[in-house]
Amino acid sequence: MGGLAMFLYGMHIMGDALKKQAGKRLQPILERMTSKRIKGVLLGAAVSAVIQSSSATTVMVVGFVNSGIMQLGQSIPVIMGANIGTTITAWILSLTGIQSSNFFVSLLKPATFSPLIGFAGIVMLMSSRRKRDTAAIMLGFAVLMFGMELMSDSVQGLAQMQSFRDLLILFSNPVFGVLVGAVVTAVIQSSSASVGILQAISNTGALNYGAALPIIMGQNIGTCITAIISSIGTNRNAKRVAMVHLYFNLIGTVLFLCVFYALDGLIGFTFTDGPVNALGIAITHTVFNVLNTTVLFPFIDR
Repeated sequence: MGGLAMFLYGMHIMGDALKKQAGKRLQPILERMTSKRIKGVLLGAAVSAVIQSSSATTVMVVGFVNSGIMQLGQSIPVIMGANIGTTITAWILSLTGIQSSNFFVSLLKPATFSPLIGFAGIVMLMSSRRKRDTAAIMLGFAVLMFGMELMSDSVQGLAQMQSFRDLLILFSNPVFGVLVGAVVTAVIQSSSASVGILQAISNTGALNYGAALPIIMGQNIGTCITAIISSIGTNRNAKRVAMVHLYFNLIGTVLFLCVFYALDGLIGFTFTDGPVNALGIAITHTVFNVLNTTVLFPFIDR
């Protein structure tokens, strides 16, 4: 619980500081959005990767459409890209799983470099008022990574508990897995954070791909709650932007799971029973959002 608290608090600090520092520069770029949809996808991915939140990007887009700065059709590619860009957090967190005695490889492990980033951040915070946002980003990252390490170390013992293993078996039911992923993400209002929690649980070695897949799908649905809340009191098109975010992830989840389980029934995937690690979760998260965007991109007008 303490590790989870540090992880969420670090993500909150870092996210707020990133939005403060990058927000003013990003708004004019979004306002000058061209009609080329592929550029919209790339911009949405870039913005979400920078501020590490697809929800924040979507909330900004809801505001722009509500004020008439952007058209509904222009906003949809940005939302698709935002879902891809937010997966960068999972890739950063997957570095915690690096295991090597090589000195240079160990430098890539966040436990090695995040304390140094935190120290540099506190020095910057105490010495310069102008660089407080940058210092907050560095401190938030250090706290986030410390929380991730603490959480990962603390859940190791769960792998030996039969009750915990029985609970994970329930997640193999795709409907239950999707619901759990969606509810948890809706409560903490961040798919990046809920994916990070799942990555920490995966370090026990007790979580397999069959259980992780539906949860990841549900996490993408749960993150839509923030945009839906932000659309309350806005005009019709702004509400549509929030609903497009939900439809995108809902349709993608149904398509992905139907195709996956149909192929599993025909071919019989062997990897579903194998343990999933933090890197595997990051790959799955990215592949889902890239495939979802590829499939639904031609249907933007619809």
